[in-house]
Amino acid sequence: MKNSKGLLIFILAVGVFGILNTEMGVIGILPDLALYFDVSVSTAGWLVSGFALAIAVAGPTLPLVFSGINRKKVMLLVLVIFIIGNIISVFTESFTVALIARVIPAFFHPVYVSMALSVAAASVSPNEAPKAVSKVFIGVSAGMVLGVPVASFLANAVSLQVAMSFFAIVNIFTFIATILFVPSMPVREKLSYGSQLKILTKGITWLSILAVIFLNGAVFGIYSYLAEYLGVVTQMSANVISIMLFVYGAANIIGNMIAGNLLTHSPTRTVIYYPVVLTVLYLVFFFVAEMAIPTAVIILIWGILGGIGGNVNQYWIMTSAPKAPDFANGLFLTATNLGTTIGTAIAGMVIAQIGTKYILFVGVAALILGFICVLLRNTIYSKSKSASV
Repeated sequence: MKNSKGLLIFILAVGVFGILNTEMGVIGILPDLALYFDVSVSTAGWLVSGFALAIAVAGPTLPLVFSGINRKKVMLLVLVIFIIGNIISVFTESFTVALIARVIPAFFHPVYVSMALSVAAASVSPNEAPKAVSKVFIGVSAGMVLGVPVASFLANAVSLQVAMSFFAIVNIFTFIATILFVPSMPVREKLSYGSQLKILTKGITWLSILAVIFLNGAVFGIYSYLAEYLGVVTQMSANVISIMLFVYGAANIIGNMIAGNLLTHSPTRTVIYYPVVLTVLYLVFFFVAEMAIPTAVIILIWGILGGIGGNVNQYWIMTSAPKAPDFANGLFLTATNLGTTIGTAIAGMVIAQIGTKYILFVGVAALILGFICVLLRNTIYSKSKSASV
């Protein structure tokens, strides 16, 4: 039984990797795609931003729509949609068709990821749920870390079509593994849409959503400009920057492993201390940013904290609505994408108006606001005892 649960979680992690790989992988080949489709790089960027926008729109809606259907069937449906979209992207010569072939599957991204997180948590005891979820999050980190360099390598070493085929191959593998090894998962207790939407009437839910928007914006709003930061402020070479980005991503995976234990044994303390520790790290980073070796150490620690942060965010929203897991995970995905979008936009304005070095204070401000939301929610919980933290 233990082995079967481990296999299930592994397949879910690979499935999430395939979904995130499809989302993030094209970042490394945007110039190639712009050249292939004869459009500007900024226009090709819609292959990324359009995908993210679809996730933000679908996050709170489609997981709710599919919440009462057999989860295995839903995940297989989503994988088929992604496989078809991937295959079309490989063979089409039209940018418009390629964009549509990415945006349509993107709407179903929150369905698969939210269900994967819910299924992983439900496959073990409540106390072990954070560990199971953290293992699925490894797929998220791997999708973000490996997707970009692998796609870029394949495009340069072989061809653009082979790079795009990589996305389809991972999803096909997951589809076959799901058919063969994932048991049927009918929903035993079907929740009405009204009962799930009811969680939006609770202040504790909105405090959790706001906290996640701020905490995720504090990480990815800054991370989006990490390459530029290292080039302009630390003055690292392009090759060293590539290594630093890989170090951050690998550390992210380590952070996921650590997060499972932290949230299992000291969940509330972990959530409260997380923004405090990251704030201190950003302030230290600001003062040592011109020095290469201290900066490399900071990036390693930051990567670990980033991995912990993804789990913290999911846990915080999930525990605000434990009776509607799929819907709650959909809200989590929407909140993280909003945080990334807002954080990136504000950091971009700071770069334009003040300078690249000062974007760290955008992260600090977001962490302070997130910390306030966490404390407010914790106070509300302590007084009302209306949620399980």
